[in-house]
Amino acid sequence: MQDHLQYKFEGKAKTLSIALMVIGVVALGISFATGYHQTWANIMHANFYFMGIALGGLFWYSVQYAAEVGWSVAVIRIPQAMSQYLWFPGVVMLIIFFAHGSHIWHWMHPEFYIETLPNGQPNPDYDHILAGKSAYLNVPFFVIRMVAYFIIWYGFARLLRKEALLEDQHGGLEHHRKSRKYGITFLVLFAVTSSTSAWDFVMSIDAHWFSTLFGWYTFAGIFVSSLSVVALTLVYLRKNGYMQHINESHMHDVGKFMFAFSIFWTYLWFAQFMLIWYANIPEEVTYFMERFDDYRTIFWANFFINFICPFLIFMTRDAKRRLNLLLFVGCIIFIGHWIDTFVMIMPGIMHSHWHIGLLEIGTTLGFMGVFIFIHLSSLAKASLLPQKHPMLEESMHHAL
Repeated sequence: MQDHLQYKFEGKAKTLSIALMVIGVVALGISFATGYHQTWANIMHANFYFMGIALGGLFWYSVQYAAEVGWSVAVIRIPQAMSQYLWFPGVVMLIIFFAHGSHIWHWMHPEFYIETLPNGQPNPDYDHILAGKSAYLNVPFFVIRMVAYFIIWYGFARLLRKEALLEDQHGGLEHHRKSRKYGITFLVLFAVTSSTSAWDFVMSIDAHWFSTLFGWYTFAGIFVSSLSVVALTLVYLRKNGYMQHINESHMHDVGKFMFAFSIFWTYLWFAQFMLIWYANIPEEVTYFMERFDDYRTIFWANFFINFICPFLIFMTRDAKRRLNLLLFVGCIIFIGHWIDTFVMIMPGIMHSHWHIGLLEIGTTLGFMGVFIFIHLSSLAKASLLPQKHPMLEESMHHAL
């Protein structure tokens, strides 16, 4: 096997991932020790962000098999390795829910559902909107859905990984067909769970508000974030002497996906905002009023970073074929959608009492360290190029 096809997770990369985890542990330690008011919100923010990146990788991987795509065989190991992270956010999400869930999701407070007090007086805390949603937003059903999401997602990540490694060993079409079958099945389940999990984990933080577009909007954000990580991993490997089989056409296609889904995210951002703002219905527009009043700067920064930068830089064909520009735009999108996730999650938890500082960044770096460690460890366990994939030759001769 050629050296550039077998990644070794060691040296600076391994040290960096461990250092980032240490930074995260220190940040969380300080947060808990000082009673920092935003600690659980920071954990929720970072956990959901990297969960979305891993889930977007699994989605992209499944699409390649379902659509019988040839060009992506050269890079498909990257999203496959990203998906192996999905067990970790599942564990953290359960910890968040049971340890401090009522701080994140205020609909968990039981007093909102009691219409009459024991003395016969009306309950001043009764919330008729939450009571109307109680058939869906209740603790037992929420936990069942949460567990089901991660069993489905991580289960298919493991199944697809298993078939890919067996295909490397035995060749033929048997394991490829199984991968395609699993990929198609996952996409059907993903179509449902991607939206319902967005409603559960994020939209129900602002439990009085709803948007019929929210599932699509969240999907666009997590998918373009995962594409940025695919690009960043690709650049990292290339600059360290691996994946020399990647040519400009492969980079061009990765760049095209980043460009296209940045535009798609922008369309959904504008559609959700413009329709709700223009209709000016009080129970809908309150979501944006809070973000205008207390988050105005990062609300608009979110839009301009995630739209203007990728749009202007990746507009030309040549830009998508240059490794350094792929690295730059990947970093922009990664940071930009970290901000997008912050704007989605933090206002409903912290309202006007929010902050972005060393503890917020440190918490994110800790989760990043865990993600890098699992992602690169998985990459190192198999060849960076599927050796017996039936479309390998097509990918090797890919040209645009």
